[in-house]
Amino acid sequence: MIAYVQGTLENLDIDKAVIDVGGVGYEVNICASTCDKMPGLGENVKLYTYMNVKEDEMSLFGFLTRDEIKMFRMLITVSGIGPKGALSILSVFNTDDLRFAILSSDVKTLSKAPGIGKKTAERLVLELRDKISNADITKKDEGLGGQKSAMAVGNNSEDPSSRDEAVEALAALGYNPTDAMRAVRKVISSANEKLDTESILKLALKELF
Repeated sequence: MIAYVQGTLENLDIDKAVIDVGGVGYEVNICASTCDKMPGLGENVKLYTYMNVKEDEMSLFGFLTRDEIKMFRMLITVSGIGPKGALSILSVFNTDDLRFAILSSDVKTLSKAPGIGKKTAERLVLELRDKISNADITKKDEGLGGQKSAMAVGNNSEDPSSRDEAVEALAALGYNPTDAMRAVRKVISSANEKLDTESILKLALKELF
């Protein structure tokens, strides 16, 4: 198992990078968002990797943060989603947006990823929703220096039933479930005390206006 590769960026395409590690070039599959964040050619880079082994092929998939590879590993546990499918999903969504979409059961948004139809999106929600914790969505990746996001600041306690009721109410009003989930979590994380459903809903509506 190759946990990561670190070396000089020798070549870069939108879907692949070649990393020179001690004179050996490792070809690593990457997503478009990773490509956009890569350093210039000749500079040092570290990619956290997943090795996919088939009968006739071995390939590496690389990510700049631990959070991204963690999400990648979760995605490939879903029936019908392989490494390339997971990579295409992460080309469309960052990890926070993907978690919001899964938690809010936003099948329509998830179906926008290449190769992900409605049935696969529904299966993704069904199989991963219970695997995503509050801690996952309220903290930034340690691989980026351990900075916490704005959502991690404030009150960490929340009433899941009030949160879900507020998201459902916003969705019933016509708001995108992912946007609704994001607004609700922002309100909850900024509060200094527990909020009931009505309070969460009022504050979330202000965020969405």
